[in-house]
Amino acid sequence: MSATTDKQIADILATYGEPLAGNVWRVQGTAVIYHKALERIAVQARIRFDAPVIVRAERDEAVILVTGHMPGPSGDRTEWSIGEALIGVNYRVSGRQAAYVFAMAEKRAKDRVILKLAGLHGLLYSEDEADEFKASRPDLVAANAPARRTGPAPEEDRNAGPANDADLPPAETGGSATDADLTARIDEAQSINAVTDLMLAPETQAALAAMAPGLRDEVREHAKARLVALGWPARNTGKSRKAAVA
Repeated sequence: MSATTDKQIADILATYGEPLAGNVWRVQGTAVIYHKALERIAVQARIRFDAPVIVRAERDEAVILVTGHMPGPSGDRTEWSIGEALIGVNYRVSGRQAAYVFAMAEKRAKDRVILKLAGLHGLLYSEDEADEFKASRPDLVAANAPARRTGPAPEEDRNAGPANDADLPPAETGGSATDADLTARIDEAQSINAVTDLMLAPETQAALAAMAPGLRDEVREHAKARLVALGWPARNTGKSRKAAVA
């Protein structure tokens, strides 16, 4: 994703009081946003939805039409989109996980409508758009990472000699960011871009994913407060969309 696209996304998100950092990540160059962030944007934009229209209803498939309206200076803007969910094709269910094809289809359709009304369509995708997007969420990736070995090392490891710092995991070299470390680094950032780059860094995302939810939210709020202190608008409800990220 180019710096120009990053700036477009950041500018638009800023008009709804949402930072790029902590809300958006990349999957093979494609920008992906959390579903909850889109829900917050819908609230800020005062988007309202018509009752969904069921286009197709099968045991393993649902296709739903959703229409949304957003108030604007010249009256309401209206957009519609279709959400699809077909088990085994674009909706994977594993193990004993229950399948909710209608809920997934509606969620996809609403997210697409929000993206269109907010001016983000074509710039990024909802995490629910594809299974690989959701599977790549930074918090899920960190949670599914192999646990560090705590038992005695195998014989070949004990005979391998001392490892240098580059071979050690971050926790053993002091590279693992605690909430205090991360907060300090956020405070040291001298520009909006520096805060954004820090929060989007893979090691930061992994550190956030390892934190308790409440603590993780505190760090994200601290980053948002730092962005505001550096000139990023906490909320812009004006009619114009001015550049908000340097």
